[in-house]
Parts: sequence; structure tokens; C-alpha cells
Amino acid sequence: MAETSDNSLFREIDEELKQEKFAKLWKRYGTFVIAGAVALVAVVGGYQGWKEYDIRTRMKEGEIFSAALALARDGKSSETIEAFAKLGQDAGGGYSMLARFQEAGRISEKGDKAEAAKLYRRIADDSGVDAVYRDLAVILGTLNEIGNADAGSLRSRLAPLTAGDNPWRFSAKELSAVLAIEAGDNAGARETLSALMEDESAPTGIRARAREILATLGG
Repeated sequence: MAETSDNSLFREIDEELKQEKFAKLWKRYGTFVIAGAVALVAVVGGYQGWKEYDIRTRMKEGEIFSAALALARDGKSSETIEAFAKLGQDAGGGYSMLARFQEAGRISEKGDKAEAAKLYRRIADDSGVDAVYRDLAVILGTLNEIGNADAGSLRSRLAPLTAGDNPWRFSAKELSAVLAIEAGDNAGARETLSALMEDESAPTGIRARAREILATLGG
């Protein structure tokens, strides 16, 4: 019986010591624990708030983009260009990039090739845009500059895009051949066009055009 009482007493003392130790630890570190918990709640709450804001923003930008496309369908060219120009400046991420491409494309359709080329160059030189879209801007910009800019300079600009792993390599090679013809380098154009025509991995349309251009060159 005494042993049981002793054991009980020891347990009570041990528990009190644990509680005292915990009290000391809490007194020393409790503030930091609470601060950490509050910070965690703030971060989670802030993230959720940002996510909701981001979704609302993207939905709004999507609506503005759709409205601009509607203006284009209605034949309101100037209003369309103005709407895409504004969205390109105000929107973030994907919608901004798409709007900038649309703006340049609509200006090109109106016949202002020089202004369209300038806008495409801005996209191509924008490090904030993914490389694949920057390269696309080089392709589209070149299309608008053919006949209005030095063919050699344009070919140099296209050269990196002709690499074997670039998704725009076939278009870049086709344009390089056209520029070679413009520069009087028919032999270089024939070589490029022949390689395109024989490349089974090239799109059918590009291979067909390569064949037609070769025919006009007597190749």
C-alpha cells in the first residue's frame, strides 16, 4: 500500500515537474509559436485571397478579350486595334501576350506593315515572353518586313530559328529561302527549298510551296 502511495506521489511530482517545465518553455517560446501560427493563417488567408483575385482578374481579362474579338467580327477595325492595344498594356501574362499579337496582326491586315513589324519586334525582344512566342514574333515580323528591310539582316535574325529543335524551323527556312531569292542568292534558295521539299517531317503545305518556288527558279 505504501509502495502504491509512493508511486502515486512520484507520478504527481513528475507531472508537476513536466508542467513546470512546459510553463517555462511556453513562457520563453509561446510568443513565437503564436506569432508563427498567426503568420501561417495570414499567409494561407493571403494566398486564398490572391487566388480569388487572380481568378476574377483573368475572367475579366477574358471577357475584355472576347469583346475585342467581337468588335473584329463586326468589322470595327480601329476599335478592335484600340481594344487589343489597351488590353496588351493593362492585362497580365497570357492575355497581354495574346492581345499584343492580335494588335500587330490587325494592324498588318490594315496594310501598315511597318508598324506591325515594329510591334512584333517588341514582342520578340521582350524577355518576359516565353521563347517559343518570341520566335513566333520573329517569324511574323519577318513576313511584314520582306521587301521593306535588308534581306541579309532578316536572314540573320531568322538563322537561330532554323535549328533542328526549334518548333518554327520549317517556316524560318522557308522565309530564309524567300529572302535569299530577294538578295539574288538563287543557289542558296534552291539548296534550302530542296531540303525542305525532301524533308518528310516538314508540314505538307511548306513542302508544296517549296516545290512550287523551285519550279519558278528552274530547280
